[in-house]
Amino acid sequence: MNSDLVFPSIRARNLKGLDVELPSAFAGDRNIVAIAFQRNHQDLVDSWLPWFEQAALTDAGLRFYEVPTIGRIWAPVRKFIDGGMAAAIKEPVILQRTFTVYGDVNLLTQPLKIKDRSTISVFCVDRSGAVLWRGDGGYSDSLASELEEVLAASR
Repeated sequence: MNSDLVFPSIRARNLKGLDVELPSAFAGDRNIVAIAFQRNHQDLVDSWLPWFEQAALTDAGLRFYEVPTIGRIWAPVRKFIDGGMAAAIKEPVILQRTFTVYGDVNLLTQPLKIKDRSTISVFCVDRSGAVLWRGDGGYSDSLASELEEVLAASR
């Protein structure tokens, strides 16, 4: 899928407490980015993990990131929310690759043309922030097949 979408520059913080700018914090040549909008979206994000872990075995340039988006109304209690997520997760690799975005969620959804916040949006983004692929929802064989084609073509 060729796309003229570019991942917008947006401030985030990983669950280890490091402030970053996305997409420059994405360290892979190709980065799978799962954007969640609701707390109950975690199962949808997690549904991609077995596929990603398998794909990463043969693709050293592939990275996976989770980006929970949280409206600006919750920014004053960010430490509490992020601390709760970090305490529940505990796994250092996951804490490092989970970037929370607080604020105007439209700054992320509009440039990426995300219309449906009732599910997750999954993107493949290159090192420069160019969107190579996008899909919506949890793992499915058809979405994974599309993504595998894009990954193979971008190596």
